Amino acid sequence: QVQLVESGGGLVQAGGSLRLSCAASGLTFSNYAMGWFRQAPGMEREFVAAYSWTGGRTYYSDSVKGRFTISRDDAKNTAYLQMNSLKSEDTAVYYCASDRLGRPSLSSEDYDYWGQGTQVTVSS
Repeated sequence: QVQLVESGGGLVQAGGSLRLSCAASGLTFSNYAMGWFRQAPGMEREFVAAYSWTGGRTYYSDSVKGRFTISRDDAKNTAYLQMNSLKSEDTAVYYCASDRLGRPSLSSEDYDYWGQGTQVTVSS
């Protein structure tokens, strides 16, 4: 049974930082691309960042480029999202997801497994 468990969310002031973690189990983690998405109230889920299964390719949405960094530690079966210079518009539930085909896709439809989400609230 595949499980993705996010952690690290919370309340932070604008300009602050948070690091989200996504611990995976039940899959060969190193074979999967990992992605982060977010969903604000009343909004559709949107792509944030993705990391390929090999080659170290990373992708970011324009809204977070230069502020967020996605990384992974295959030895720990964990993906991370380092979020710096947070803004109030970053407030959302953040989800990690895995793609068994290894594609670092920007589309949520390409991901097979999802975590339950972790709330990030940025106060201005």
